[in-house]
Parts: sequence; C-alpha cells; structure tokens
Amino acid sequence: MKVIGLIGGMSWESTVEYYRLINEAVKHRLGGLHSAKCVLYSVDFAEVEELQRQGNWSEAAELLTAAALNLEQGGADFVVICTNTMHKVADAIQARIGIPLLHIADATADAVKRAGLHRVGLLGTRFTMEDDFYRGRLTQQFGLEVVIPDDEDRKTVHRVIYAELCVGKIRPESKAHLAAIISRLVGMGAQGIILGCTELGLLLDARDSRVPLFDTTQVHALAAVEEAMKL
Repeated sequence: MKVIGLIGGMSWESTVEYYRLINEAVKHRLGGLHSAKCVLYSVDFAEVEELQRQGNWSEAAELLTAAALNLEQGGADFVVICTNTMHKVADAIQARIGIPLLHIADATADAVKRAGLHRVGLLGTRFTMEDDFYRGRLTQQFGLEVVIPDDEDRKTVHRVIYAELCVGKIRPESKAHLAAIISRLVGMGAQGIILGCTELGLLLDARDSRVPLFDTTQVHALAAVEEAMKL
C-alpha cells in the first residue's frame, strides 16, 4: 500500500472527513484490522485565509509547498490537498515536489463522466466558482459544461462556507438556502451538482437535490485510496 500524504487544516472540519473516509475505504477493501498508511500535515487555516483575502497566492503556494515537501520527506508516495480552493496553487506545488499530486478536479471530473453527465453546476468558495483554475480544468481537460450561481447566490455560498461550515456551524436555514441555489442551477440545465468545497458535504446530501451531488471530499478521498492500492 502506498503512503498517502495529506495537506489538511483547510479547514480541519473537512480534513477529519478525509481521514475517516480514507480509512473506512481501506478497511472495506482489505478487511480485518487494516487501515490507511498516511502522513498528515495540517496548516493553520487562519494564515491561509488571510493570504486568500489579500490575493497573495504566491505566498500561499510557498506555504503549501513547504507542507508538501515535509510530506515527501516523511515518506508520502503522493500528495492530496484536502481542499478545493487551494488547488489554485496545485501546479506551483507539483513543480517543486518529486511525487505526484492527486488533483481534486480530475477525480471529480472522472466521477461526473462515469455518471454519463456533461453539464454540471458548481458550488464552492468564490475563488473556486469564479476563477479559471477549477472551471477551466473541468472544461478544457474533460469537456464538461459548468454553470455557476449568480452573483448574490455566490456570495451566499461563500459566506456559509467561511462564516459557518469552517467553524463547525451547521444551520438548517443555510441548508435551505443552498438547496434553493441548487434548484436554480438545475433550472439552468445542470444534470448534476459538484459540491466544490470540502465543507459542503457537512451540510448537504442527496436529499437536498433532485439531481446527483458529487461531494468532492468523498470523491477525492476514494480516489486517494485507489491510488494507494496501485502497485
């Protein structure tokens, strides 16, 4: 079994889910007392969030590259960034390390295509929804059509993520707001919805949508297990 290198803490609320999902999947695959071989480097999310707000992505890349190098030195065979937004600096990290980086958008696109869908709605932080690093990868490398909420709905999703989910607040009214946003995306032709923030699965599930939801935390964690099992 390969050693999975996890860059977590963005936020730790969803990193816990990565650890649980990965170990449950390994136990399911191998049985008995088996669990995953992994190394976790958990950053201080307050530092990362400040760099995001400043638009200082180069410094953010340095911070996460240092984490990835620590994982590599600690014996990791590949790296998993346990967040969607910070894949904005994934290419910069990959250029500085000698082990592969398992990209969350690639794993998600594979899941969408396996489901036979081609037009998907995307929820996430405003960086993930608005910038090209994520949507562009889905469209250019995988041929998917991606629709995003309007400006007001994007503000709502972003606020719920940072002000609530990242600090452990699960509010029924926010669940209802996001379910309504999903419904509007379906009205725009979305055949499925990408929960493109690793905290969104803490709030939303299949009951909140009449089309399939792709929880990127689950998709990415299971993709990491698949990679770990390759000889």
